[in-house]
Amino acid sequence: MADRKAEPYLNSDQNSFAFTSATKRWPVILTQAIDAVFRASPGTSDELKTKEGRKIVEELVKLKYELQHNRALSPLRDDGLPDIAHYNDALAELGEPRWLDLSWLFSECYLYRRISTSFTTSTQWKSFDVFLSSKLTTLRSSLPAILELAHRYSSITTPSTFTDEASSLLFHEIFLICLWGNATDLSLLTSLSYEQIQSLQGSHARKESEKNILANDLDKIYTLLTSLKASGQKEIRVDIVLDNSGFELFVDLYLAGYLLSQGLATNIVLHPKNHPWFVSDVLPSDFAILLNALQDPIDFFITKNDNEHEIKHELNDQDADAIKGLFASLATFHAEGKMTIRTNKYWTTQDPFWTLPEDKELWEDLKSSELVIYKGDLNYRKLTGDVAWPPTTPFDEALQTIGKGSGCRTLALRTCKGDVVVGLDEGVDERLRREYKDNVDDQAKRSWAWYGKYAVVQFCDGKA
Repeated sequence: MADRKAEPYLNSDQNSFAFTSATKRWPVILTQAIDAVFRASPGTSDELKTKEGRKIVEELVKLKYELQHNRALSPLRDDGLPDIAHYNDALAELGEPRWLDLSWLFSECYLYRRISTSFTTSTQWKSFDVFLSSKLTTLRSSLPAILELAHRYSSITTPSTFTDEASSLLFHEIFLICLWGNATDLSLLTSLSYEQIQSLQGSHARKESEKNILANDLDKIYTLLTSLKASGQKEIRVDIVLDNSGFELFVDLYLAGYLLSQGLATNIVLHPKNHPWFVSDVLPSDFAILLNALQDPIDFFITKNDNEHEIKHELNDQDADAIKGLFASLATFHAEGKMTIRTNKYWTTQDPFWTLPEDKELWEDLKSSELVIYKGDLNYRKLTGDVAWPPTTPFDEALQTIGKGSGCRTLALRTCKGDVVVGLDEGVDERLRREYKDNVDDQAKRSWAWYGKYAVVQFCDGKA
């Protein structure tokens, strides 16, 4: 489907972030998952759950051993969910591949799907989110940035009386907030400190990062949505295929509130994952956690805060009222059916999104949207197939079947945390490789794109 020269990124390629992920990040993530089950086991107060917890720990330890010793991947156990056969059929076609033989995309999706089977095949741990503790800690650490945005919410959601220039500037800023909210991806920042989280958020950090957006199609999105509004179109649906929970989910809802309030969208459809995925990805349960935190911020951010670093900003009455006012707005949109949540098993398959048209029900649903926004690095990897495109490849070409003429408009909001990147001007990749090399061998790596410092905002109008 892709150009023959565009091969998948392999875990065995020591110049790729795939190798770093497989050999360094994934063992840490598994260790944290093992620790989370240990801490959640009830002990003698519930011997059945504790016994099952020990079994889950054994399975995760086995998985970590197989990964670190480059063993062959085993078929996934049937947990009754329909995607298991899809994974196992793909695995059978590959023969008996070892971890370092595989593409990064397939093996990483397999890793998280296999972790989930340890819980979904149990009786006492089925609904356990093994990554929840780190999600909660990171959300609580985001309080200063949440406060900054909450205090501004009423002004940016008042029906617009701004000049065209001011309206455009506000639009761009809200989208950039949504873009850089992805900086707190827990699967990448496995040892993020409280102070580091704060440094990645807030208006100063956003302004400093603007120069690092390497491709920016926000002007096209502003023209699209304002034109649809001006035309008097009765329904302007915008979809957001979500990435991380916590602060990023907060800014996604913040964007939704802004678009709905300004009439730039009439309804927002949010697409989370079905089960714990890539550490911090949004689950349906994460909506309830976040909205409850906004409804009672003192209880969540102050009373129940278990971060080893004490929150340095106490909530006064004005702060609490600002957060509660934002909650009331979002809750009203949800109650009125203007902001809805839709799950689909497709989002946790191993497939690049080039196969989306094969899922006819989901694809037809997405085509009825005026704009589908894909958040984050994994969604970008799936949009572009996670193959080694030349970096100057046009974005719409890398989208393949879901690009030009597909009937669906696609916007990628992505901070770069992996090798694949397209749509860059000639020479940009080469310049950044030179700037980021520590030694003569490093120029073979695209390490500038691994840590979320740079971003792309790329649009393809498949309805044109």
